[in-house]
Amino acid sequence: MTKVLVIEDEEHIREIISVMLNAEDFEVMEAEDGRMGVDLAQKNKPDLVICDVMMPQLDGYGVLNELRQNPSTQTTPFIFLTAKAAKVSIRQGMELGADDYLTKPFTRDELLGAVTARLKKQAEIEKQSQQKLDVLRDNISMSLPHELHTPLNGIIGFAQFLIDNYGELERDEALKMLQIIHSSGNRLHRLTRNFLLFAELELATTSPERAQILRSEWTMSHTKTTITDFAQQEASKANRQTDLHLELQESSAKISQSSLHKILLEILDNAFKFSQPGTPVVVSTAVQDNTFVLSVSDNGRGMTSEQISNLGAYMQFERKLYEQQGSGLGLVIVKRLTSLYEGHLTIESIPSQKTIVRVTLPLEEAVCNEI
Repeated sequence: MTKVLVIEDEEHIREIISVMLNAEDFEVMEAEDGRMGVDLAQKNKPDLVICDVMMPQLDGYGVLNELRQNPSTQTTPFIFLTAKAAKVSIRQGMELGADDYLTKPFTRDELLGAVTARLKKQAEIEKQSQQKLDVLRDNISMSLPHELHTPLNGIIGFAQFLIDNYGELERDEALKMLQIIHSSGNRLHRLTRNFLLFAELELATTSPERAQILRSEWTMSHTKTTITDFAQQEASKANRQTDLHLELQESSAKISQSSLHKILLEILDNAFKFSQPGTPVVVSTAVQDNTFVLSVSDNGRGMTSEQISNLGAYMQFERKLYEQQGSGLGLVIVKRLTSLYEGHLTIESIPSQKTIVRVTLPLEEAVCNEI
């Protein structure tokens, strides 16, 4: 049975609302003031709250503010009930996170209409959240075992072969196996580092102290030389040296060198991974409107607008159709790092034609002043 909490200091209005809702098979809880309402909401987790604005002890705005700060009631649908119809009051309630507004006096149809609409909208939100959770679960179950088992199998298998055949293998043959073990170890090392970095960046979104520690090194000078070295290094790893095209303008960005390297590494890794050898991957930088802009474009698989909007950790689109390495953390880490340094990430893509990933960062202040 759907639970509705009614917080109203006028007893006769509270009883009228309760009678109307009980007649529609709602389970109704009543509170005669704001403080009692907050306590009831936190203990009983109602499906919807109807709350008067003007009340003793704690008014409706205070109730809403406290409920929105509590994780257990943060998303509970909330309808304000008031005799005040001024726009400023409505705006204040909506800014705090109210879902609807009923002005006294109201009819039975108005009350039930508002309640039904809010519950229906909440059900749709929960359905969408569950669908996203199911997709996330499927992506984790498909990506993580593969990402862990493949390099581990390579390390264990070839190490065991070397142990069993020690002294009998040709030098070149043994060297190839050791190179595979080394490559598999690097893949696992990057995977674990990405998980740890992602966890740190997620914590930083709610902790200013952690964020400040992570961005302790701000300024990175001589971006042209640095980006050239980073990009050529990644192109060499992917055997795509001739596909790499650099169009770089010298500048100084407000970001640490290690963070810029990580951003470029993840973007280039995707560009090389999802485009065919022989097609260009272009890295460009520019100064636009007193900001540093890094762009990487490729002519690979691309993404739909829906896939871009759904970009998230562990999300690998169409993995069932395309066998690919990666946990799906790369672009999420780029997005978090860019945000950490007060920048922005944008992605433009035409499926099967072209993708442009663009990172915009603040300029170092001295350079900004010169410009």
